[in-house]
Amino acid sequence: MGMVKAVCISDVRGTQKRNVGSVTLRPDWGIEGDAHAGNWHRQVSLLSADKVEAFRQRGAQVADGAFGENLVVEGMDFRAMPVGTLLRCGDVLLELTQIGKECHTHCAIYHQMGECIMPHEGVFARVLTGGQIQVGDELAVEARQGARPYQAAVITLSDKGSQGQREDKSGPLIAQRLAQAGYEVIETLLLPDGIGPLKKELIRLCDQRQPDLILTTGGTGFSPRDLTPEATAAVADRQAPGIAEGLRAYSMGITPRAALSRGTSVLRGRTLIVNLPGSPKACEESLDFLLPLLPHGLDLLRGEGGECAQPPAQ
Repeated sequence: MGMVKAVCISDVRGTQKRNVGSVTLRPDWGIEGDAHAGNWHRQVSLLSADKVEAFRQRGAQVADGAFGENLVVEGMDFRAMPVGTLLRCGDVLLELTQIGKECHTHCAIYHQMGECIMPHEGVFARVLTGGQIQVGDELAVEARQGARPYQAAVITLSDKGSQGQREDKSGPLIAQRLAQAGYEVIETLLLPDGIGPLKKELIRLCDQRQPDLILTTGGTGFSPRDLTPEATAAVADRQAPGIAEGLRAYSMGITPRAALSRGTSVLRGRTLIVNLPGSPKACEESLDFLLPLLPHGLDLLRGEGGECAQPPAQ
């Protein structure tokens, strides 16, 4: 349980917000009159009041809203909450969608203090149910009724595709298959081959948006630019080799060339990352094997699954 200490908005993105005391929130949009409202996942930003106060104690002269936050709340450590957490304030229901953010351009606070707390302490939410929030209101974590859909991201690796010289057919196919299986596909990306861009996006997605699953396609062969497995291994907390081994074994029953795939499968945080081949046909075949396996493993990652062994018959 926490208490709302400030409610802030701004008319223009990239500027400090001001405490207006009370706001109206619209579902699937955000705060009326705020520049960051819209049809996206970062509709409302939140900061813990004690994090702001600790920053002030280091000599920063900052008002509420200075970091671009909409809600400053006392008594809640948002940074410790996982994506998917539900927050209730009267009629308003929020769902956390991102933890922290990448700072593309340093703000005035950063130039003054040499740091800014929003990138690592701020969290973001979308509005599920609208209503009003004002200073003094209570905010609380609400238990979810029913299972939360699995969330997934799809990344295509292709030099020609990223340059517009070749149509990406594998990425959309994977996203379609995931949606048909009940997944919420939160992002689809098309990147050049190589380690740097993929490594950066994998870290961002796993640490900030925290999807259950990331599927990559392309960059798993013998070409010098096929470095998807290396980028994937570079971000891993733990290995999950059985998935990649199983994919290869299954595909080798269709074509011996599947033995040439170097795809890997790893875990970062609570996200499973699996490399799929680059061709649409090979992706289809891989998903035929993979999709039935995933729910049990993803539930275990969420901390919701049971043991692998079946109970003895009675």
